[in-house]
Amino acid sequence: MILNWLLFLGTAVSYAACFRSEEGWSVKNGLAALRFYTLLSNLFCAAAALAFALAARSGAVPHGIWLAKYVGTAAVTVTMITVLVFLGPALGYKSQLSGFGLWLHLIGPLLAIVSFCFFERLYPLPLPLALSGLLPVVLYGLVYLYKVVLCPEEKRWEDFYGYNKDGKWQIAFAAMMIGGALVCLLLRLLYRL
Repeated sequence: MILNWLLFLGTAVSYAACFRSEEGWSVKNGLAALRFYTLLSNLFCAAAALAFALAARSGAVPHGIWLAKYVGTAAVTVTMITVLVFLGPALGYKSQLSGFGLWLHLIGPLLAIVSFCFFERLYPLPLPLALSGLLPVVLYGLVYLYKVVLCPEEKRWEDFYGYNKDGKWQIAFAAMMIGGALVCLLLRLLYRL
């Protein structure tokens, strides 16, 4: 329960910081930050952690809440590994692991992994269910593909993750799908230890 409360509170504080701007508080900044997978994955995992902590406090954690916590854990693990393997080398680890990035890219994901894999072994995690952790990567990948590559020019997002560098989005898309599946397999392995 302690790890789940920490996960929820740390993420809530990190997201609250997104509403700050040089002029003060800005709702626009906070809402604009919701286009990043990093933030979406952390918010989903934090919400699942809160639901898990509240359910555990009342006595029993339903399968659906447990599964949501797993999917959230898989999502933030993808965030962490993407930062460590791709974004850190491309953009610099200092920029990725400073300020609230340290929480969203490293500490929060590690808390989620430890809490789920070592303290929340309530239900079996068969392979087909484990692959449900890939769902956030698939959904966000399709949205990112549309908003960065396929969307009309005036409504596009900038390629803030660099996945369409030199027009090679197909390679990045395939790498994220394969990487997401490997994360699910790794979490299942840790869960079953």
